[in-house]
Amino acid sequence: MPRDATKIATMARDLVERGPDWEWTEQRVRAAIHRKDTIAPVACVGNAMAGFGLIRVGFDQAHLDLLAVRPGRRKMGIGRTLVEWLEQSMLVAGVGIVRVEVQPERHEVQAFFRNLGYRQWHADPAGTKTGTGPLHMAHDLWCPPVMDEVR
Repeated sequence: MPRDATKIATMARDLVERGPDWEWTEQRVRAAIHRKDTIAPVACVGNAMAGFGLIRVGFDQAHLDLLAVRPGRRKMGIGRTLVEWLEQSMLVAGVGIVRVEVQPERHEVQAFFRNLGYRQWHADPAGTKTGTGPLHMAHDLWCPPVMDEVR
């Protein structure tokens, strides 16, 4: 919901992004939420936002741009539930592949996605603003993985 843009942007800055530059500003989140190709579910515990996801949907692939769960609410299945809900939504929409980028130093995040069936398919050696490129991971929703890496 557009009213959640401020909370999503703040959580993205505090929990997802690295470095001094803040890319997922409130304006960018609000613009993404208003796009017809974006879904941004939030998970609440009581009246407080515990987590959120933000995914862009393409013809046959989707890109999970943001996913975050507040530290005090982790290990409760909130992140898994958000990702599984988004993946089920993608299957209904006819989308078979979900992609996500994870910074190489974020080993816990990589393990989280691996446990959900995501596999590394590309590493970006050119780097980003942090000087280290992200790992590109993907989950083929139509086929269970039979290899360690998606090619």
